[in-house]
Amino acid sequence: MTGSRGTLSRRIVLLAVGIAVLTALLAGLLAVGLTRTSADDSARRTLSRIADAAAERADSGVVARAAQNKAVRTLGALGIESASVGRGGAVTSTSALARDALTPARQNALLAGRTLSTRDDLGGTLVLVEGRPTDAGGIILVQRRSDATADSDRLVRRVLLALAIGAVVAVVVSVAVARRLSRPLRRTADAAHALAAGQRDVRVPVEGPDEVAEVASALNSLSSSLSRSEGRQRDFLLSVSHDLRTPLTGISGYAESLASGVVPPEDTARVGGVVLTEAKRLERLVGDLLDLARLGADSPSVHPERTDLVALGHEVESVWSRRCAAVGVPFAFVPAVGDVWTVTDPARVRQLVDGLLENALRVTPSGRPIVVEVRREPGSPTDVAVVEVRDGGPGLTDDDLAVAFEPSVLHERYRGIRPVGTGLGLAIVGRLAQLLGGTVEAGHAAEGGARFTLRLSHATTH
Repeated sequence: MTGSRGTLSRRIVLLAVGIAVLTALLAGLLAVGLTRTSADDSARRTLSRIADAAAERADSGVVARAAQNKAVRTLGALGIESASVGRGGAVTSTSALARDALTPARQNALLAGRTLSTRDDLGGTLVLVEGRPTDAGGIILVQRRSDATADSDRLVRRVLLALAIGAVVAVVVSVAVARRLSRPLRRTADAAHALAAGQRDVRVPVEGPDEVAEVASALNSLSSSLSRSEGRQRDFLLSVSHDLRTPLTGISGYAESLASGVVPPEDTARVGGVVLTEAKRLERLVGDLLDLARLGADSPSVHPERTDLVALGHEVESVWSRRCAAVGVPFAFVPAVGDVWTVTDPARVRQLVDGLLENALRVTPSGRPIVVEVRREPGSPTDVAVVEVRDGGPGLTDDDLAVAFEPSVLHERYRGIRPVGTGLGLAIVGRLAQLLGGTVEAGHAAEGGARFTLRLSHATTH
């Protein structure tokens, strides 16, 4: 299929050759036409001046006759032939061509005192004819057009040769330019095929015209992005594999103990509780994986409706205030205004807020606060509805903020340092925010810990 479309180099060459040939043809036609027209006009003007001079010197005397004979010989040397007609109609000429040109009609015109200036075809020979009346009758000068325009014909041939050389040079230059232009594109195409084959260390030189260099730069950026993305995927799979293996190992070990009968009857309940705890942990991890997969699907379910985020915040408060109080963490819901109406999916918003609170409660020590705030921020064309979750935990570094919603990145950084979950909670929060058409960002909270701010557009009033 590539061969049938033709390469870019071939197309550039064909285009350049076509333009060069067309330009040469047009220039040649114009040059030939203008040169020949100019040569014809110049030859006729020259012959006309000679005819005027010959008519002025014509006389019926002997001396004038001798001078006229000398003039005839001089004109013959210039390729100009002449004939004269007397008052009685006698034609005098040593040239058959001039005699043929002096037709009876032209004889009558000269004897009547009229001037002649024309072109004629005499036996297949194109000639220029100039006639002038004289005291003795009239004189006519004839010059072959080929003799009159010999210099112009040589000039035309030189012009055509120069145009042909120019066309050849244009072809050679176009081939060189086409190869130079197509070479970086070919390298870029080869690099793209290498990327498709799985190579990730592909780099191409950024060179050539701006557009070609931009393509190379974009491909290099794509290669880097793919490398980072695949690296994160590998880290994510390693993390998930580790998190799956840990509860599975516990469940498998205790199950073997129960099956082998090595667990005393009095420890059966405790062992069963451990197995149940690990099973629930495994279930939670699998559930998070499924949620993340669903949110990454092409058509996740969203059911937007008119929602008051302040009322939703009170629902959150009724559940999470008790959970936080059970571990000694103060919980506060802060509605900045009486209501914040927006069009969104309340179930998805609740899922997002619950995920943030689950993350906050896990890392916030006893005695430190967790705050949920709902407010309205001015925006264009409408206000923006904001739900913010802040905590008094250890918080995040500036480097953490950029990757807070990447799967398992923070999980790997803080494993063994602070309480961690499955590593997917904040990734799910990020996907949910995109699904709702909003944004979520991480920052530093005034309470000393982390701040997560969800912004939803189309905030309305009653």
